[in-house]
Amino acid sequence: MYIAIVVLLLVFGVLLLLAEMFLLPGFGIAGISGFGCLIGSVVVAYLKLTPCYPWAGHVTLAAALVLTGLAIYAFLRGRAIDKMALDAQIDSKVELAEPGKKINNLKKEAEAEEKK
Repeated sequence: MYIAIVVLLLVFGVLLLLAEMFLLPGFGIAGISGFGCLIGSVVVAYLKLTPCYPWAGHVTLAAALVLTGLAIYAFLRGRAIDKMALDAQIDSKVELAEPGKKINNLKKEAEAEEKK
């Protein structure tokens, strides 16, 4: 029973961290929940599984670190990030006023350009 809880917490933790990093802006509920799930899985493994399997806590800790790293690496190397990224180029220019020019002169120049 506890093994299933540890595995589910690991999976949900990694998924929530991926969602927070790549889909949801900022560091909010999903990121905190993801870290909580990962920490919870390690704590459950150390407290409940260690009496039966002395190595379970260490394996769970290593699995949490490795799975998180591999998931982030796979997501960055995959095509999913290319679909989400903005790749538009801006070709327009904005003419800025020179240090000695007044705003009124710019308005007059803009009106003269529109009349042409």
